[in-house]
Parts: sequence; C-alpha cells; structure tokens
Amino acid sequence: MVTASDRILIVGAAGQVGTELRRTLAPLGRVLGMDRAEIDLADESAIRSLLRAERPGLVVNAAAYTAVDRAESEPALAHAINARAPAVLAQEAAALGAWLIHYSTDYVYAGDKPGPYVETDPTGPLSVYGASKLAGDQAVAAVGGQHLILRTSWVYGAHGGNFVKTMIRLARERETLAVVSDQVGAPTSAHQIAELTAQIARQLPQDDDPALSGVYHLQGGGEASWHEFAVAVVEQLRQADESSVRCREIKAIPTSAYPTPARRPANSRLDCAKLRRVFGLSPAGWRAELADRFAAILAA
Repeated sequence: MVTASDRILIVGAAGQVGTELRRTLAPLGRVLGMDRAEIDLADESAIRSLLRAERPGLVVNAAAYTAVDRAESEPALAHAINARAPAVLAQEAAALGAWLIHYSTDYVYAGDKPGPYVETDPTGPLSVYGASKLAGDQAVAAVGGQHLILRTSWVYGAHGGNFVKTMIRLARERETLAVVSDQVGAPTSAHQIAELTAQIARQLPQDDDPALSGVYHLQGGGEASWHEFAVAVVEQLRQADESSVRCREIKAIPTSAYPTPARRPANSRLDCAKLRRVFGLSPAGWRAELADRFAAILAA
C-alpha cells in the first residue's frame, strides 16, 4: 500500500480529475502536483528528469490531449502526449519500483458491441484521439512495471470545461437544444474517479504483484445517451435555479445530424465487474452522482 512517507506525483494536476486527486490523495502521502506549466509532456527528457529527481512511490497520470476533434489535425501532438509520455512515465516508474495509475478512455473501443465492454474485448478506435490513447495503454503495459490502466468515460466535474457545464450555459441561453441520442454510455464525475482512485491506492501492495497490474473499467453506474444526460442536467438546473433556465425543449437527434471531424463510438458502456472483484469497489449510479455534484459545479 502507499504509505504516508511516500511521495505521490500527480501529472495533470490542474485538470478535471487532477484537481480532485490533489484532495483525495493528500491523506496518503506527500503530494506533488505537476501540470503543463511545470512539465512539458512532449519533452521526454523533462519527464525523465522530474521522476528521477522526485523519486515518487506512486505516479498518477491524469494528463492527456483531450481535444478529440482537433486531434484529427494534430496527430503528432496527440500521440506525443497520449502515447509517448505515458510510456516514459511507465519506464521511469518501473525503474523506481513505483506504481503507475494511468487513465484511459472508452474511445479505444469501436462501439459496435451490443452490450457493455469488458477489459479483454478487442479494441478498435475510430479516431486519432482514441488511437493515441490506445497506444498509450499498450506502451504502459509493454513496460511491464506495476501499473493500473483505468478506462473511464464521459468525464465531467467542477473544474475545467465539460458537457455538464456546456449544457448549463446553453440552457440559460437558448430555448431549444439538440443533443445526440444514439450514442450510449455512462457519465462519470471527476470526483468519483478521484475518490475511487484513492481507495485503489490504499490497496496497492508495496511488493510487485503482476497479477494486479492491467486494465480496469471505471465508469458511473447505469447508462444513458447524451440526450438523456442533457435532460438530467437541465432538470438539475431547474431544481437549483429555475429562473435562469431559458430552455424549453431538448430535441433528440441522430449522430448523422451532428457531424464532427472525429467519429465517436455508438456504445461506450463499460463493464466494471473486474473493479468490484479485485478492489471491492462499485461506482455510484450516474444520476445520483450528478445530483450530488451539481451544487459544486454551479459554484465553480
């Protein structure tokens, strides 16, 4: 397990998940948070120098190139941050005997499976972003050190830009919204990801355990389309601040009516049974989690 004397390095510490991790991991050790202002993830030598100087016992990589559509025109940068940087982090963590927790995405899957994806299902990313994240997963696994790859989806939180904040803004500006209804997954809060990550970290053995390393799914409980998610967000906004809501209708539209540079998987449902079996953890249902986090999002 991570002990109080351990140094914990959070890469991407100012992002949605990273900001929450600063709070949840603080009781477990001495937290060092690094973000793009302190470390250039496209600079391999800078990453190596940082880990060799700080010698953390746990590295949590919450950084990523997440501009899904822009990645189609910036593939080199997306791969540098999402694939090569995790490989270097994994190499340096392994050299230190440290654990690495790395976050991945539902976008590594093609989305054509009829049911929820399990960790052993074939991958098949549809976009540059998805391909770059998959390459990062594969690079981390290939290093062979102590690692957990946590694949999550539809992340939102109080910090940074995300779907929930966009819907809140649009619901206050427009009478009618149109949201895709044929892509299905489950919203997952950054708060929930960080809380579960801390619970996982408490269970990590100090000695190498190859059987524990690998891919795990971590996604909010239940399922929804983007349209259902949007409806739930606006319902929460009405309860919290009815007078600010201008929106009167949220139309359900097909993906074909909202073309984007990058293709999205139609099915982003992730089976979290392995997380429950190995760590005894079950993510809360997404609707309850949204309700619990909504006040913090409005206040941000």
